[in-house]
Amino acid sequence: MLGTCGTVLADVYFYLYGQPRLGPRIDNLKALHDVTVQQGFAFDNVNQRLFVSQLRYGSAATSGDLVITELDFAGKRLGYMDLTGFGHGIAFGAQSVGSSTGGYGQKLGRFKFTSCSTLSKASSALTVLTPVSAATQHTCSIDPVTNHLIVRYQMTDGNVLAVYDLAAATAGNFSAPLAHFTQPAFDSLSSTFQGYMAYGENLYVLTDISYSDSDGVVNSQVTSINLNTGTVEQGPLLTKAGSTLGYREPEGLAIYKALAGEIRLFLGFASGNAEDRRSNIFYKNVLV
Repeated sequence: MLGTCGTVLADVYFYLYGQPRLGPRIDNLKALHDVTVQQGFAFDNVNQRLFVSQLRYGSAATSGDLVITELDFAGKRLGYMDLTGFGHGIAFGAQSVGSSTGGYGQKLGRFKFTSCSTLSKASSALTVLTPVSAATQHTCSIDPVTNHLIVRYQMTDGNVLAVYDLAAATAGNFSAPLAHFTQPAFDSLSSTFQGYMAYGENLYVLTDISYSDSDGVVNSQVTSINLNTGTVEQGPLLTKAGSTLGYREPEGLAIYKALAGEIRLFLGFASGNAEDRRSNIFYKNVLV
């Protein structure tokens, strides 16, 4: 299935060849709120904040209980928020609303980030959004540069990707996707999907498993998919970012626009020992 309702953006994309640069090393500063591995992360460009999702420590892997840690760009922890029964934190978006930030979780629930608070999936403070009623699962991310909401949802015949105007999606209007297509197959070293993020007309996908599951072999790859055509444009390409980290498990992608205007594609990796995991992020900034 491929359908477009107009192009997403002109052909500008990250050059995936070569190794990423080191981004802010959160593990060299402070750990996240919890001791579990990060699952995803997102930037609030306006308020200069980084938000990282984790499974809540002590909760079952299938519980959907998450913790969102808020950090500044020096890696200082500013706050956290507990989410009960939300799902997996593989991808979410941080949407600036003045000096506040809202998020989209696995169930596409929109909420205000309120530090040191707990939000359940049944809370009246949660706005539940359902882009595709027939889908059995939704995840999403936000392109903060073009203000697009990217949704990955599961149908009986596979995963589908769709792009929506963020303002329309915030209002609950999913009637006019800018693009939608079945996720194309790509021959990666690992089939484990670890995150996705879009900038302009290209979607970037991160795949791999941890060193403990790959016997220390670097299998992490990044693939780019053209959102206007639904076809693979680059990759899968091997990335050795953070190859010297202990444990090293790919966890999330995010787009950040620096104050000077540079656009960066960040790749996240968990490291450290069990019950003492740390967060690491690296970036690519070469556009073609």
